[in-house]
Amino acid sequence: MSNLYSLSQLGWKPFFQQQLDLEEWETATLGRVVSQERSAIIVQTPESRMLIQVTRDMPLFSVGDWIVLDSSGAFVRLLERFSLFSRKAAGEKAYAQLIASNIDTLFIVSSMNEDFSLNRMERYLALANETGVESVIVLTKADICDDSEAYVEQIKAMDPFLQSVTVNSLDPESVRALDEWCVEGKTVALLGSSGVGKSTLINTLLGESIQDTNTIREDDAKGRHTTTSRSIHMLASGGLLLDTPGMRALELADCERGVEETFSEISELAEQCRFKDCQHEREPGCAVRAAIESGDLDGRRHANYLKLMKEQAFNSATIAEKRAKDKEFGRMVRSVTKSKQNRKGS
Repeated sequence: MSNLYSLSQLGWKPFFQQQLDLEEWETATLGRVVSQERSAIIVQTPESRMLIQVTRDMPLFSVGDWIVLDSSGAFVRLLERFSLFSRKAAGEKAYAQLIASNIDTLFIVSSMNEDFSLNRMERYLALANETGVESVIVLTKADICDDSEAYVEQIKAMDPFLQSVTVNSLDPESVRALDEWCVEGKTVALLGSSGVGKSTLINTLLGESIQDTNTIREDDAKGRHTTTSRSIHMLASGGLLLDTPGMRALELADCERGVEETFSEISELAEQCRFKDCQHEREPGCAVRAAIESGDLDGRRHANYLKLMKEQAFNSATIAEKRAKDKEFGRMVRSVTKSKQNRKGS
């Protein structure tokens, strides 16, 4: 990205404008987080790009955030986000990890080979639906796929209203099929597991090689991580492209509404179950089980629905418990500190 942009080119919206008072609008500097390091954020303002060291008293940042700076370039506050992607941190860590914020459209990238997975796609869709962001399935590797239509038909069977596009990530003309979403001031994020061709797609969209690319493993069509950090790039069309590292695991948390919307046909059937608290497994009078037995509902969809609902409920409870413990510990530390200060004062 160069150094001179208007706020609208950086993705500014009335949603953010409404959060500022007149004095802030006239005197403050507004910037967007375009990259993130371990202890610093890279912020793009209309006039320049700057590095801001992150301190403990600052909020958690995500690439895509809008922040207010004072006249000296010091951090003042974080503006409310209109969309935020997060996941449960990988492994045993019990906290929510921020992925990206203030996204207009999510490209869910999947390759048309042995690594194609409707289950994984539904996981990403649940995340997008939870935040209310438009989703587009981008099917890559069209150049080495003999029957791309078969993959498109699988997506249509899963959700007939879901938008999908097939591309050869190496061919700029093929990738132009994504232009309608990559317009000035709009931010598009790419999510996908390692090896689906995100880095190649990004390089073609940008018209330059900014991401390393690796070949996939021949035994299982899975890839190796090539992108290791999140960053925003300006497209020639004026759109903003936010890349994320490939994720082998995307654990959902606080995502019940998103799962329900992704599996809307199951949610609608559940209203017809005999019991309001039906778990759709072995209960009598279960409309969901009846639809599976009659062939009106895909058993795979049902199994993944149950899996994702249980996962997000468990992770949400785990994160909430960790937050409560951290809050209690913080109160204890403040109490001990205050007690020591009182003793010194006396």
